[in-house]
Amino acid sequence: MYQLLIGLELGSLLLLVLTAWIAGTKASHLAYSGTYEQLRRKTGKLMNWTAILTVLAAAAITPIAVMTRTFDPIYWNDRLYLHAPLCALPVIFIWMLSFPKLWKLRKATTGKSGALTEAGLNAEAARPGLILPFQATALGSLTAFYFCFAAPVPFRWLEAVIPLAVLLAATILLWMKHGRRRRTAIRTGQAPVLRHWSIRALQNVGVIGAIGVAVFLLITAAAQTSRLPDRIDMTAGEADYGGGTPLTHDHGGGHAAHAAVQTAAAPSVPVTSLSGPRMEEPDRRITLTAEKKIVTLSSGKQVEAWTYNGQAPGPELRLKKSELAEITLVNKDIDMGVTVHWHGLDVPNAEDGVAGATQDAVMPGETHTYRFRAEQVGTFWYHSHQESKEAVQKGLFGALVVEDDTPQAEAEKDITVITHLWEGTFAIGSTDTLQRTSIAPGTPVRLRLINTDDWVRQAYTLIGASFKVAAIDGTDLHEPGILEDTKLVLTTGGRYDITFVMPDKPVYLKVGEGKSFGLLMSPDGNGSIPASPKQAAEFDPLHYGTPAPVPFGADSKFDRSFTMILDNKLGFFDSRFESLYTINGAVFPNTPMFMVREGELIKTTIVNRGMVDHPMHLHGHHMLVLSRNGERASGSPWWSDTLDVMPGDTYEVAFLANNPGLWMDHCHNLVHAASGMTMHLMYEGVTTPFAVGRETNNHPE
Repeated sequence: MYQLLIGLELGSLLLLVLTAWIAGTKASHLAYSGTYEQLRRKTGKLMNWTAILTVLAAAAITPIAVMTRTFDPIYWNDRLYLHAPLCALPVIFIWMLSFPKLWKLRKATTGKSGALTEAGLNAEAARPGLILPFQATALGSLTAFYFCFAAPVPFRWLEAVIPLAVLLAATILLWMKHGRRRRTAIRTGQAPVLRHWSIRALQNVGVIGAIGVAVFLLITAAAQTSRLPDRIDMTAGEADYGGGTPLTHDHGGGHAAHAAVQTAAAPSVPVTSLSGPRMEEPDRRITLTAEKKIVTLSSGKQVEAWTYNGQAPGPELRLKKSELAEITLVNKDIDMGVTVHWHGLDVPNAEDGVAGATQDAVMPGETHTYRFRAEQVGTFWYHSHQESKEAVQKGLFGALVVEDDTPQAEAEKDITVITHLWEGTFAIGSTDTLQRTSIAPGTPVRLRLINTDDWVRQAYTLIGASFKVAAIDGTDLHEPGILEDTKLVLTTGGRYDITFVMPDKPVYLKVGEGKSFGLLMSPDGNGSIPASPKQAAEFDPLHYGTPAPVPFGADSKFDRSFTMILDNKLGFFDSRFESLYTINGAVFPNTPMFMVREGELIKTTIVNRGMVDHPMHLHGHHMLVLSRNGERASGSPWWSDTLDVMPGDTYEVAFLANNPGLWMDHCHNLVHAASGMTMHLMYEGVTTPFAVGRETNNHPE
């Protein structure tokens, strides 16, 4: 509904701008009428235009009125206090000032014909009070349209001052222009004369040229201002203390609008000291070699991939709970550098694999060793967090599974389904054709679904067997219920584990909305794809399963409460003009830094005012979903590390600050993150020796 309302407002505003511009031009030309019939006809048409503008203004304001009844103020403050008045007030002035004058002119010309001999009528038609409201409607709706793409978020009047000042200046200049023309008509006793088209064309060229120069200078200044510093310390930023006590923040760089205030001294903790066990003998030693390879999909299609160990996806890593893993990354020939980030696994900060925050990028010929204990059982994945948008797209990722260290009572068929888009072709792993496997009837089956793709909310539908969603983002659900004819929609970076018992007939995991891409399971590995359900409800975790004890909840007392407002606007990022995806109205490095102290209980409200979904991924922690759109979670505790926030959604989540470090919190649509939709969670006293920017090799997004 939110997207529909925004679309209706945008469409109505655009039509209002165009029609008001036409009506304003006609109103301005009214004084040039040469006959009574011409003046009468034009006044009648302007009356009709008044009705059209009123309808369009109402159409633009109605979605805002609906929003005020159905959404929180954070969604509509700017629209109610800026958009609505900018549309409504000029139209009200048309009815109050222009319409009575039009009615008077129409009456004065009724029953008369021939050349217009009363110069006073032309002077009346030239009144600024008649013309300007039409033109102000065009200017006001244009300003409102601008604010749709450059919203002052969070809403502050100060950020709206410059566009409103430009609108006021343009209105005053038009009033002066029309007033001067009317005074000339009164003084000479003659009707205003429309200048030759060539003169008007030259005037228009001059005005457009002047506006063009001004716009060019503004754009050039904005592009230069947006250029990122050559070196950025990731601990620099505008500190947000979430309403709690200010904390020590040893920031660097000073590039943000407001640097954090230093408080009482606290021990300085470099991220390099927040590592896994260094001296103990590891239980697993693994080497991942990043290298370029030509990868052949099952259809025969070949793609130029970046791989771990020569395969794409990289090798599936399976660890036992509490095992100490030592994983050595070798960069053979990836020119831009690589790292390994353990997505969803809450490792010590130094092992998180983020270039410029917890380590330097590993360049060709270099190595880096990660050591951590796998303390969480579940489904995770790993990928490079150096130029991650391109790295993941090209194949630097793989599945990571942590198994329970106690033997299972019954053997389970465990299948990882990691989906990816390879140069326009969807595949499960590297299989872009129908995948078949044989499973004996009665066998418990676990499918681990992992979605790796930007901009893809991947759909999975299990056909031929009832099933349960056993885990979300690596955390088991409590007493999950049986599902049938249910579509699972998984955001990028997210994971679902689903379980079922294999029947004596084929079972099909359909991936996407097509009919023949997926995994076909049957007793003998053969059989045909079962028919899809005519309707499949979308799975909703908010009320799924049954409640279980949690360390905190919606009624807990929180030490700090943060608000994260997601939106989009047009603007410059590092001198490039593009559609920006913002957090609290800003892009990196001017996004806020949430400051916490170890042991604190943190609540975050995530609001998506934008037009697209944002899978928000917090490193190093799992968030407990408390509510969505004011409705409390009532099923199994829903823990997430990659939460899909749809347009118009408001989530309340909470986590315990129990993993000290400097942690990224960003949209996992990596194209959004690469355009600045990233921020950091910062623990008191933590520092980093690493930096990002052109002077370094580190470019995490």
